Amino acid sequence: MDALDGNAIGGLLREIFGAEMTTASATCATCGSTGRVAETVVYLQAPGAVMRCRVCGAVLMVVVRRAETNCVDLSGLAALEPPLQPAVC
Repeated sequence: MDALDGNAIGGLLREIFGAEMTTASATCATCGSTGRVAETVVYLQAPGAVMRCRVCGAVLMVVVRRAETNCVDLSGLAALEPPLQPAVC
C-alpha cells in the first residue's frame, strides 16, 4: 500500500466537513502529537480512507462510503481544530 500525505483526502474532508481541512490541526489521542491534517499519513487502498499519525502510526480517522453516505470514525483524534478563518474587514 502506498502512503500519501493528508492532502490526498482534502476533497473528501471538504465534502464531509464543508470546509478546507488540510490546514486544520489534528491531535493524536495515542501519543498527543499535534500537526496539520496535510502532514498525516493517508492510505486510500484500505477499506476506505485511513489517516494515521506521522509520529506514532496510530489510526486517527477512517472514512468508509456506504450506501451513498460517508461513515467517519474520529476516535483516534484527541482534537481536530478547524483552520482559522481570515478576518474580514
